Amino acid sequence: MTHNRRQFISFLGKTSLSAVLAPHFLISCGSNTTPATTENFSEERIAQLKKLAIEALKPSDMDDLILTKGLNYHTVVKWGDSLNKQDTFGFNNDFTCFLPLDKNNPNDGLLWVNHEYVNPLFVSDFNYRDFKHPEQHRTNEQIDKEMYNVGGTIVRIKQENGIWKVVENDSHNRRITAKTPIELNWDTPIKGKTTVIGTHSNCSGGITPWNTFITCEENYDSFYGETEYNENNIASHRPSSQGWEKFYNYPPEHYGWVVEVNPKDGKAQKHIALGRFAHECCTLYELEDKRVVAYTGDDSNNEHLYKFISSKPGSLKEGTLYVADTVNGTWLALDWESQPVLQNKFIDQTEVLVRAREAAKLLGATALNRPEDIEIDPITGNIFVSLTNNKSKNDWHGSILKIEENNGAYDALTFKASIYMAGGEENGFSCPDNLAFDLAGNLWMTTDMSGSAMNKEEKPYMPFKNNSLFLIPRYGKDAGKVIRVVTAPIDAELTGPWFSPDGKTLFLSVQHPGEQSTDLNNLTSKWPFDDDNIPKPAVVAITGDLIEKMNFLNLIESQ
Repeated sequence: MTHNRRQFISFLGKTSLSAVLAPHFLISCGSNTTPATTENFSEERIAQLKKLAIEALKPSDMDDLILTKGLNYHTVVKWGDSLNKQDTFGFNNDFTCFLPLDKNNPNDGLLWVNHEYVNPLFVSDFNYRDFKHPEQHRTNEQIDKEMYNVGGTIVRIKQENGIWKVVENDSHNRRITAKTPIELNWDTPIKGKTTVIGTHSNCSGGITPWNTFITCEENYDSFYGETEYNENNIASHRPSSQGWEKFYNYPPEHYGWVVEVNPKDGKAQKHIALGRFAHECCTLYELEDKRVVAYTGDDSNNEHLYKFISSKPGSLKEGTLYVADTVNGTWLALDWESQPVLQNKFIDQTEVLVRAREAAKLLGATALNRPEDIEIDPITGNIFVSLTNNKSKNDWHGSILKIEENNGAYDALTFKASIYMAGGEENGFSCPDNLAFDLAGNLWMTTDMSGSAMNKEEKPYMPFKNNSLFLIPRYGKDAGKVIRVVTAPIDAELTGPWFSPDGKTLFLSVQHPGEQSTDLNNLTSKWPFDDDNIPKPAVVAITGDLIEKMNFLNLIESQ
């Protein structure tokens, strides 16, 4: 379904140009930003920003990070950069978020970055294309390098003279890897363990109302495979694509969870109550009574949208996990005690949560087209869900789903679902992925076309060329337009958009440039053009007049 610009403005929700966002929405959504204000802007500065036009970039297949007029960038940290005497920045950075150390100083704080997976060609000097049986030619040392380069990074960064830099050797700097012991936040052991080894497949995430980091394990089966059950409920093992289980025999059930990390000491825990599946993200909302609602999606074809509602303040353990029936607008409880159909299949609630995908289907949850990022509109309070694509259903370009909870209550058990913006040539984008709202409520969106499909004449993605960052303004003459403002290097995906608390910086990951390279002598990308001339994932800081204009657009337009 496609809709025109007027309909999409309605989809976003109308608001007064002079409206100032309530900080409750923003903090509850985990963005940790503050309401926009122009009190420090001179009349001359406001006039200057008013005149700045938003210029759309054309699709590009160039090997570079290209930004529209009014934006510039610098690299904050990239793969292999030193954090301290022991640690270096991991590979394939995805989600980013920023917590200021002092709420009164937006220019000094902790950056959390996910590291989703590795390309062995670069990380462990192993090219699987060279061997008929790759597992026979790998070593423990190579696997250990790969395990180190996934998980996440906490790093202190400071802005000086407009440039964000790593504070090397700061006491906060540390890595969380596939080797890090992590506790399970659950009373029942899983596969005999209450503490498991490591986290990996870390895709998107968020920040809790109590200012800890959330990181989500997505394609967990890539590393240790998966346990599958036949019609007689007999288990078997499906091998992984990366083959780690041939070196370390860790149960697949220890992965596929939402993980919380304390920024002060790096201590982590996995939240079993939120279910096990390919978590793209986890977006938290704190209710007035301090109970928490957590929205999370399963980023696979024909999988589901979930919501956890806690029964105690500040808990991600006590409560109920629900799955969405978007056809009938109901949240279905994945609760073993109250659902006979679950009792007939599973032995207890723990097994329901471990096998959440199967449980969701037994309850009649709606199969969706790869639910990825989830964000809450800071003005209307509606929930936005990226449905990236589903080629098995001939949905090549994806769409954005809107969830309106009954009476605007996030703990409601009924809702209205609608799709108002579909990807495709008519709307100028394909495969929506990460979403972010800025201080003024404008929507920013990255895309996730796979490197193997982009820029191929026989594929439907050729018109869009490289992945991009898009802006959808909410106010003024450009309201409702889908405007390309950044294009990625070759093979790369732009991920993890996150605004600094003052709205003057957009942190953005440039993930897997050059991923389709067949060997080190045939590189498809060389971004970010370091001296060693190999592609490196990196986090960049985007600044400039356009960032400031958009974050204060509602106030600028009203003056």
